Amino acid sequence: MTEKANDIEALPGVGSATAEKLREAGYRGVESIAVAAVGELMDATGMGESICKKLIKYAGDSCEMGFETANQLMEKRASVGRITTGSKALDELLGGGIETRSISEFYGRFGSAKTQVALQVCINAQLPVEQGGLGGGALYIDTEGAFRPERVRQMAEAAGLDQTEALEKIFIARAFNSDHQMLLAEKASDMIEENDIKLVVVDSLTSAFRAEYVGRGTLAGRQQKLNRHLHALQRLADLNNLAIIVTNQVMANPGLLFGDPTTPIGGHIVGHQSTYRVYLRNSQGEKRIARLVDSPCLADGEVVFKVTGKGIEDA
Repeated sequence: MTEKANDIEALPGVGSATAEKLREAGYRGVESIAVAAVGELMDATGMGESICKKLIKYAGDSCEMGFETANQLMEKRASVGRITTGSKALDELLGGGIETRSISEFYGRFGSAKTQVALQVCINAQLPVEQGGLGGGALYIDTEGAFRPERVRQMAEAAGLDQTEALEKIFIARAFNSDHQMLLAEKASDMIEENDIKLVVVDSLTSAFRAEYVGRGTLAGRQQKLNRHLHALQRLADLNNLAIIVTNQVMANPGLLFGDPTTPIGGHIVGHQSTYRVYLRNSQGEKRIARLVDSPCLADGEVVFKVTGKGIEDA
């Protein structure tokens, strides 16, 4: 079912008041209700459990959600798009670029070009399809205050885009804590629909969670919230056919005596929910090394790229 402005009213028992409440909570169409959890819908709308269960059931029936053949899924996969990173080698490592309907995680130490990659893809998403873009804008949730429009202007100029227009198509929100970060992601549907958004960036995913949840006693609560946040991001990707990039901080694993002790924050929760995991690390000068750590369909590999004044380029 295609999402339209009046789809929600088509559900049994949903009047204009209930429909408006659902839209205010970020549910723009029938499909977004069908994939919602009961508790999540209750928290977002204030409606009772029985009503929320009925809504989800009705929405699921309307969307004909259930089993399908692998051939049918293959046909749906034809709509998946990719955004170039600016480096052909890095694109090849990722199977053609940053994939829509997926979460691509880039983790590494400070200075390893995580933010640079995210900024570059914000520019490249605006390029036409034949140039490796998707012809759309980007949402950028900044948790570390690292977004710099001056750097984006440099990249836009190098890509042949009008600098002012390029900045107009990137929408930035500064998240000051984990709850604010989650709220921005959950309320992004309106922005996505109104501004033809093709990319959502969270830079970085775990910074606020790491600062607020200190000690082993808070770990379970932190992971539950992080899991909910990642599922909300994946839902945005699936329902809107857009790409998600999350950057992630790292720590040194003190229990590892041999090999690289660098470990991404977030544990198995982030590892399981990220479709593609890329480990970035410094090399000589402008060079950076990208290693594909995990993918559902690609072999692990490693490539070298450069970060120059123009942006991300092949080494």
